Amino acid sequence: MKMFNIGDKVVYPMHGAGVIKDIEEKNVLGQKESYYIIQMPGEVKVMVPTAKAEEIGVRNIIDGETASKVFKVLETDSTEMSMNWNKRYRDNMEKMKSGDIYEIADVVRNLSFKQKERGLSTGEKKMLLNAKQILVSELTLAENSDKDKIEEMVDDKINTSFAEYNGVEGNVTPAKIIKFNN
Repeated sequence: MKMFNIGDKVVYPMHGAGVIKDIEEKNVLGQKESYYIIQMPGEVKVMVPTAKAEEIGVRNIIDGETASKVFKVLETDSTEMSMNWNKRYRDNMEKMKSGDIYEIADVVRNLSFKQKERGLSTGEKKMLLNAKQILVSELTLAENSDKDKIEEMVDDKINTSFAEYNGVEGNVTPAKIIKFNN
């Protein structure tokens, strides 16, 4: 079982990256348990049982080399997604639950492209927002950078690749409009 230390930068799947600020003993239902206290972006603190951290998917953040590979994912064309909204949503949710930074970058890029092409449903907009927050939080710590700067870099990479692979500057061309019959 991997143990983390105070000061370690870690990722908590579905929540993003943070720093372990403390390891505390808590008495829960008569059982003494040890918890990592993770400081997340925006003053949020998360308590994760140390015994279950690995099982939950808590992991060290990526290094700088991996961060540049993640930016490369944002520079590629979108991958195949189901036309069925429900299936696409479930597939993207699985990618996010995996905690894999490449999978999360894939979700951010694909949903961003889809948003530019013809917009997203409310559920997918929320998912994009959440995936982007998770991605940015880890890249910010990995690059030892500023959240706004990383967010701008992510947006720039997506805008550039969207224009490159779709031949447009983020605008919808008539050829891109798909009519749906109700």
